[in-house]
Amino acid sequence: MKIAVLGTGMVGRAITDRLSTLGHDVVIGTRDVEQTLARTEPDWLGNVPFAQWQQSHPAVRLVPFADAGVHGQVVVNATQGASSLAAIEATGAANLAGKVLLDTALPLDLSQGMPPTLTVANTDSLGEQIQRAVPEARVVKSLNTMLADVMVNPGHVPGRHNVFVAGDDADAKKTVTSLLREIGWPDDAILDLGGIRGARATEMYSSLLFTTSAALGTFDFNVAIVRK
Repeated sequence: MKIAVLGTGMVGRAITDRLSTLGHDVVIGTRDVEQTLARTEPDWLGNVPFAQWQQSHPAVRLVPFADAGVHGQVVVNATQGASSLAAIEATGAANLAGKVLLDTALPLDLSQGMPPTLTVANTDSLGEQIQRAVPEARVVKSLNTMLADVMVNPGHVPGRHNVFVAGDDADAKKTVTSLLREIGWPDDAILDLGGIRGARATEMYSSLLFTTSAALGTFDFNVAIVRK
């Protein structure tokens, strides 16, 4: 499958690496290709510059957002939440029309340090904002309740734990669920929360995610739903 990943950071790289390894034709989209490749310093999380990462992933092309939108049968939003709407706009509504748009981003506000707050919550979500911005795309929120290592390798955390999907289009959720299975998420770990409004719940979980990480000193954990 042709897949476009928007965003060259930790999440974008992890998803691209995993899907490419599985045999998909993956490109990464960025706002300015030359500027992205010109960076020589690690990012704020300590990740190596993209050009260095790409040397070990020569099959993955770096393209402008709009070209990524044209390429992908499925488009993954792995940009920072604060810039997601701008990235979606640059990708182009026409290029996203009818396509599955997997949104993994969190609308984090880091201006006051850690743990971050959210720029939108309670009565709206980033997932819903993206769906409104590109109404002809089929937005599915998923993979936003854990960090990148767990997203692409559920076995990174032992035992049974969950990943959520939320979106208004049933067939789009089936496509995302199929990709989740390929990545390694078992069927009984994938929990459908219903429509895209469910993105409010998974995005607001981030407060517990970061607070728990501070308490444990690691992000190597995930949430598990235990029911009777």
